[in-house]
Amino acid sequence: MLERLNFIENKYEELSIKISDPSIIANQKEWQRLCKEHSDIEDLVGKFRQYKEVDEEIVFNKEILNEENDKELKEMAQEELKELTVKKDVLAEDLRILLLPKDPNDDKNVFVEIRGGAGGDEAALFAANLFRMYTRYSENKHWKIEMINSNETDIGGFKEVVFMIKGKGAYSRLKYESGVHRVQRVPDTESSGRIHTSTATVAVLPEVDDVDIEINQNDLRIDVFRSSGNGGQSVNTTDSAIRITHMPSGIVVSCQDEKSQLKNKEKAMKVLRSRLFEIAQSERSASIAEDRKSQVGTGDRSERIRTYNYPQGRVTDHRIGVTLYRLESFLEGDIDEIIDSLITEDQANKMKSMGNTEKL
Repeated sequence: MLERLNFIENKYEELSIKISDPSIIANQKEWQRLCKEHSDIEDLVGKFRQYKEVDEEIVFNKEILNEENDKELKEMAQEELKELTVKKDVLAEDLRILLLPKDPNDDKNVFVEIRGGAGGDEAALFAANLFRMYTRYSENKHWKIEMINSNETDIGGFKEVVFMIKGKGAYSRLKYESGVHRVQRVPDTESSGRIHTSTATVAVLPEVDDVDIEINQNDLRIDVFRSSGNGGQSVNTTDSAIRITHMPSGIVVSCQDEKSQLKNKEKAMKVLRSRLFEIAQSERSASIAEDRKSQVGTGDRSERIRTYNYPQGRVTDHRIGVTLYRLESFLEGDIDEIIDSLITEDQANKMKSMGNTEKL
């Protein structure tokens, strides 16, 4: 691991020289590529340099213990040595995590699709709760939200809602949300006070560049229709809404949020590209002879990942066995604690599968 880190640090120094070279700066495309490569390893190199500084301080304090006769100085060195050893272990763990292969989609924007599942109107209301939760979470992160399409119910729920979240690292945080979310509560329409169980499915897809997925225009059927609001009431007097059907896969994408037909088409194509990319990724993953059951965040939409229990005020994530008794704040977007736990579990599984447990 030490050899690998030294190699990366040397590469970082070489890149630092290159991106300051006027002849390379003149070639904007090459300069941008090198700047990204430089930026991608900056955190790792910075952490490695901290590690080396701490290691040097440990050596210095050990020399004091071996060579000095002053009792007070030796006691100070011993105390500092304890603190430095703990710090070194923490930095070593950080380096092991930073050395893990990075998901190329982590920095991308995401499309989030929420659909009411089992439970009728109650499931649609729960889908609306989840939409609000992700909206509030995005606001806290200063991410931007763009609506793509929604199918509302008369009582304020969503049979389906599709939206985009724009922000650096959005996919790295939200990719663990794909799956079946279950709610247990007494519906407002239930006179006897019985607890009902309903579900909603969430799919989180990274935004995909044109070069990642090539779409044959001959495979598309594009229909235009008039945008409509809740209850079918017209919110637009022109046929600006777009429905795109990808004939080979049967995928249908609609977008009616924009007044411009062209903008709706652009958004719908982005969603279609992301869905096709997800299918391609799933097929690739299925062909890899690797046990993925122990991993977190496989993105399986059929997997029941979390339960929201209103009577007990709790949220339980079944993948990591974590339960929080603060349902209200969680639904207001305070979901980082569970996401951080999921990331930690995922990193631990990846390190284990790669054998990335060697000591520095």
